[in-house]
Amino acid sequence: METERITLSQRERDRLKVLHEVQQRHLTQVAAAARLKVTDRQARRMLLRIREQGDAALVHGLRGRPSNRKLAARFEEKVLTRVGQRYADFGPTLAAEHLAKDGFPLSRETLRRWMTKAAFWHPRRQRVKKIHVWRERRASFGELVMQDSSPFRWLEDRGPACQLIAVIDDATSRIHARFTEHDTTEENLGTFGGWVRRYGRPLAHYTDKNSIFRKAGPQPLPEQLRGDPVRTQFGRALSELGIEWIAAHSPQAKDYVSHCTSFALSGMSLPPDNLRENFTPWAFFGASLPGGSYRYSPLSV
Repeated sequence: METERITLSQRERDRLKVLHEVQQRHLTQVAAAARLKVTDRQARRMLLRIREQGDAALVHGLRGRPSNRKLAARFEEKVLTRVGQRYADFGPTLAAEHLAKDGFPLSRETLRRWMTKAAFWHPRRQRVKKIHVWRERRASFGELVMQDSSPFRWLEDRGPACQLIAVIDDATSRIHARFTEHDTTEENLGTFGGWVRRYGRPLAHYTDKNSIFRKAGPQPLPEQLRGDPVRTQFGRALSELGIEWIAAHSPQAKDYVSHCTSFALSGMSLPPDNLRENFTPWAFFGASLPGGSYRYSPLSV
């Protein structure tokens, strides 16, 4: 004789266990009804069905059968045909509104389920997320430098909040930076000019889309007549030096410059306590380089 298999949900298994305890006289019907959160009368009905039909009596009678409220398959085909013809690029909510006007009334959630099954709609959790892959570093020193400014309490409470404008080489993380009072075109040109005088002219310059590097307004008429591209003062300097300007086109790319600068500056050291009284905040900059050496550059501000 084959063993009968009954598929029960967790709730049905819990109910069956309590009802078996009642049959074994370990529980009263009143206590079982309280544990199952049903009335005494309903508990007695369940016990009666178990005696007559066995444990399978607790399985819901509609399990495995289509719902009595289910829409006809022919109606679903008509709706999906109309969606494919006229509303394929609509979302479920808007498509349901237009379908109701066309004589196909149905809820937006039902339409969402049908459109998902027919691949007209992709739920947010199923959409492919855009992945920003970190690019590889350039092969050699001087191919690409990145420039960014960082407003921060670099001097803690011993001085005003200042801007740290840094230029960092992409291949070696070699850095040149200056403390400045403001983030202006003049200060950025001064910092980049210090890099060029010390290390030479790079092939490319990578920044964000700040107005210092990118001009947003209309181009002056004389430049339009000459056919010159729209450039800021910084852009003109790069053009005269023959340096390619590369802009960060996404927040992730913008953060890449900041992360690289922050990582390279992680070893920056401030003067010891016995020198703090005579320390001039704007006079020195110290940064930890990959080789472990320290470089101090006098500033003129």
